[in-house]
Amino acid sequence: MPTIKEIVKQPERLAPGHRLCAGCGAPIAVRQILHATTDKVVVGCATGCLEVTTTTYPFTAWKVPFIHNAFENSAATVSGVEAAYRSLKKQGKLPADKKIKFLAMGGDGGTYDIGFQSLSGAMERGHNMVYVCYDNGAYMNTGIQRSSATPKGASTTTSPAGTVQQGKKEFPKNMTACMIAHDIPYVAQASIHNYMDAIKKFEKAFLVEGPAFVNILAPCPRGWRYPGEKTVEMARLAVESCFWALFEVENGKYRLTGESARLAKNPDKIRPVMDWMQEQGRFRHLKLPKNADLVVEIQEEVKRRWQWLLKLVEASNS
Repeated sequence: MPTIKEIVKQPERLAPGHRLCAGCGAPIAVRQILHATTDKVVVGCATGCLEVTTTTYPFTAWKVPFIHNAFENSAATVSGVEAAYRSLKKQGKLPADKKIKFLAMGGDGGTYDIGFQSLSGAMERGHNMVYVCYDNGAYMNTGIQRSSATPKGASTTTSPAGTVQQGKKEFPKNMTACMIAHDIPYVAQASIHNYMDAIKKFEKAFLVEGPAFVNILAPCPRGWRYPGEKTVEMARLAVESCFWALFEVENGKYRLTGESARLAKNPDKIRPVMDWMQEQGRFRHLKLPKNADLVVEIQEEVKRRWQWLLKLVEASNS
């Protein structure tokens, strides 16, 4: 694990001057990922906010080899590149000691939804690659439409809060659990606000032999509707309310990390999920008295998922 002093001395592999919104969580996540290894990295990225803002022709913000993929095939493309790399080394066309890491990325739209099939296939085939989902909770690039990662009650352009419904009707998909079910060597959840926890998880992901998946919470000021300077705070509140847990699963063994590990020991420190939601414009309708029952329902689901995770941690370590 690199120290803070070592990290600040590393060259940046995502250049400043990209066109991502002020306060966007995605570039924070990318910098943390690329600080987790000093090896050469090949990156593939699905269409989305991160891709369209960092590769505006004829410019690029990437200082590493970068492949733009369609929405649905980031994992498939990078798995193909990784397979070609192994073949070239086997044929003696690349030095046996040449180290290259392979990273596929996508937002929640390109991961939870449109890209799920290719991601599942790449993980099942056992490619030596890392897939990172930067989860901002909606299709932000195309107009803030709901995705299966969007929280229940969140107002989006396709699940608006109004007289017919009060935001999205469904709870978010547990994508990290879906990846754990693939029985791959390493799966983790991280958050941009706890950068040392995130970098450590990305480092582990790059070091394992075989596929690894990391789901990192990357708040979006425009979609979540909060001031851009509060991005890190929004990520922290999501963790402190247990809406987003920090944990990792190494070869089937669960472990809580960061604030989540501390909250498991001190459950009285867990904040109500409304502490997180009330800071975001997409949930402002939940402050109305008529939606009090919906807030209770969301809180109960957050509690249920947290207790489910605690049981898995206990069971895998008993």
